[in-house]
Amino acid sequence: ELGLDKETVALNLQDNSKLAEQGMSFSRSYLTQCFEGAYPDLPAKGVGALVGFLTSQELVSYVAQNLSIQDLTLCKEFPVPPNVLQRTFFAVIGALLDSSGPEKTAIFVRDFFIPQLIGKDLFEIWEVVNPMGLLVEELTKRNISSPEPRITRQLGVSTVLPLYFVGLYCDKKIIAEGPGETLLAAEEEAAHMALRKLYGYTENRRPWDYLKPKQGLAAEKAISSN
Repeated sequence: ELGLDKETVALNLQDNSKLAEQGMSFSRSYLTQCFEGAYPDLPAKGVGALVGFLTSQELVSYVAQNLSIQDLTLCKEFPVPPNVLQRTFFAVIGALLDSSGPEKTAIFVRDFFIPQLIGKDLFEIWEVVNPMGLLVEELTKRNISSPEPRITRQLGVSTVLPLYFVGLYCDKKIIAEGPGETLLAAEEEAAHMALRKLYGYTENRRPWDYLKPKQGLAAEKAISSN
């Protein structure tokens, strides 16, 4: 009726899978480079756990929803499913990478992903089954003797809510102390505290340095690995 043929009316829409894959790959590579530079003593499994947490469906869909990415999504379902939000957000990153280059894309990834670690403990993200075993392994690499656990304080032992404090000693020097309702729990928490110190990921660590000049280098490495 309008005098237009079907080819003119048809929307030439392309699937965003390639852009989403490109955006996810760049994000993971860039975040890995950032954490390896910021926490050089953190093992690859710990770095992988942080990157996996920041690029998980739950977190990415949360960030995407707060940025109203659902308004860019062509989806027949409402509300938009988390997996679609995640894929669309990574597609936006992929499109930004194509249009603006790796440095600006790296700033975008950094500013929206890394702040999600605020208030998060390392071992809430990275599940270590045997923290004492990992601590012994790390100390052995540094030629430090194995830790010796000792009770430093205890409260309410004869009550239903006892509290123990266990300190870990190496060469007669305390390296960490942790509380717990049982001796085993206190020893594990002390091991966690010691590992946080070794990895430089303590609760009172310095805030993330957003003015670090290595950001451009990390972006270049991310795009080369991508």
